Amino acid sequence: MSVNVNRSVSDQFYRYKMPRLIAKVEGKGNGIKTVIVNMVDVAKALNRPPTYPTKFFGCELGAQTQFDTKNDRYIVNGSHEANKLQDMLDGFIRKFVLCAECDNPETDLHVNPKKQTIGTSCKACGYRGMLDTRHKLCTFILKNPPESNDSGSASVKKEKEKKNRKKDKENGSGSGEAGNHDNFDAPEAVDRDDDDEDWAEETTEEAQRRRMEEISDHAKNLTLSEDLEKPLEDRVNLFYSFVKNKKESGTIDAADKEILAEAERLDVKAMGPLILSELLFNENIRDQIKKYKRHFLRFCHNNKKAQKYLLGGFECVVKLHQVQLLPRVPIILKDLYDADLLEEDVIFAWAEKVSKKYVSKELAKEIHAKAAPFVKWLKEAEEESEGSEEEEEEDDENVEVELSEVVTWLCTAQELLRASRLKQK
Repeated sequence: MSVNVNRSVSDQFYRYKMPRLIAKVEGKGNGIKTVIVNMVDVAKALNRPPTYPTKFFGCELGAQTQFDTKNDRYIVNGSHEANKLQDMLDGFIRKFVLCAECDNPETDLHVNPKKQTIGTSCKACGYRGMLDTRHKLCTFILKNPPESNDSGSASVKKEKEKKNRKKDKENGSGSGEAGNHDNFDAPEAVDRDDDDEDWAEETTEEAQRRRMEEISDHAKNLTLSEDLEKPLEDRVNLFYSFVKNKKESGTIDAADKEILAEAERLDVKAMGPLILSELLFNENIRDQIKKYKRHFLRFCHNNKKAQKYLLGGFECVVKLHQVQLLPRVPIILKDLYDADLLEEDVIFAWAEKVSKKYVSKELAKEIHAKAAPFVKWLKEAEEESEGSEEEEEEDDENVEVELSEVVTWLCTAQELLRASRLKQK
């Protein structure tokens, strides 16, 4: 059974199709693995090597992958359902297959290992651009470029030759030896790969500045991809340094988007509120919650894991400023709740268990004891809201009963009126 390559398109006549992923679990215990039976066919429909989506699964699942190209066996360690892998494949298609301009999958990858860049070109709309190389898969692609990359550069050469012939004809040299380029070997500097093609386009200062910026961006992307390979502790320290620099430079107030992007780049988004709490909160935490609400919302909105880390950061701040903040624990928690940084069920789960993960057991007990009135108020408020909803439902039912009684009375009155008229006749 085939599905649309871009599954967000529901049109049944959509021309770009691919086979539905078939996964088979083999082995037991530590040796269990998932074989993607039809990965070659799926990859062919996407115009990508089968190793790319397989490696993408490994990066997303944190699992090792194996490739047996001779026997067409592509394996991801662990037990994984086909539906889960199919959804994950959608992420691969969005990042590495679909055109950024027209959303068509008719794209080619152009890998330049020297410059550590991955370009993409669309046959449908002509779009050409660079891929963001921060994903772990990009490191694999740069080391294992697609085989069709050479043929792509050959087609570019042909196009250039056509353009040259066309120019010669316009200049009146379409006939004779001068116009017959096929009889001459191109100079070595022209016949090689088109790595330096862009350098011949413009020589203005502005163009040179743009090219230098591109080179620095490419070097930055290489560093970014290397950062993702580092242990979690190192990545957290990098994020800490990034936020600290923003604070010390006085640019942190407007840097909420940059901070989120850096956390996502280093894959430490959930832990972001813990770092932000340490750097942005002190004994004036109530005012700082209002000031940096936007920063924390970018991490905590609909992210319960991030909210748990925020509570951990809150405990650390209380520990540092125990005299000033311990008596004010309930009101601070209410400020966090009113700012939509904490949800009810996260607070209830936190209140049920005293943890010594961030502070000592004794201090954690004190914090929970101080928070008890707020937690109690929150539960009562929730119960009252549920009770009011039930009362509204009962009122609706009573209204329906009264309406039905009125309708019945009217029908009876109409029948009596008809009967009296018949008697008069």
